[in-house]
Amino acid sequence: MSIRFRKRDHRQRHYPRVLRNAARIAGGTSVTKCALLGALLLYCTNAFAQSADEEPKEVAVAELGGDAERSLAEGNSSFGPTVAVEVTPIENWLELEAGVAVLFRRHSTEWSTDLLFKKPWTLSRKMEFMLGIGPEWIHTNGYAKKINSAGVEVAPDFMFWPSKKHRFGWYLEPSYEHKFGAGHEHSLGISGGLLISIP
Repeated sequence: MSIRFRKRDHRQRHYPRVLRNAARIAGGTSVTKCALLGALLLYCTNAFAQSADEEPKEVAVAELGGDAERSLAEGNSSFGPTVAVEVTPIENWLELEAGVAVLFRRHSTEWSTDLLFKKPWTLSRKMEFMLGIGPEWIHTNGYAKKINSAGVEVAPDFMFWPSKKHRFGWYLEPSYEHKFGAGHEHSLGISGGLLISIP
């Protein structure tokens, strides 16, 4: 075997199997170039299509919105902004959401931080549902008093993504909150706003 053919065989060992098969079928005829070219185009087209379909997964999702809460014990309402960040430690099984909300009501201000453990369900490529539960810490400043209390929160979460790429979306999250402090206050709330994917 000449050096020229040995070099050609060495190069073909690095080709995908489909190209090597095309070269073997065509042999040394003039069809070799056409067969290799066609197989190469097919191979590159499939690789490009697969890479286009595989969108990179986001590192985290930020939630920016507003929160409204109604106390079931006292009957008063409060409103304010909320921000949260959500990460995925276990794909399709566990989402962690850490959030902060500031609620204003007459003569008092309430800061609350929570950590929710959520189980996600993908309803479609544009809609997700999660059910979360977790601890909460509440700091209330009102009537010349500062009160700290722990609590627990349960929150179903609906997430809507207008685009399949999940860059921006919006969410709606009703919640139930029970405080372990004096009076064991419990309340219903709802928050909603903008979703921003962090790549």
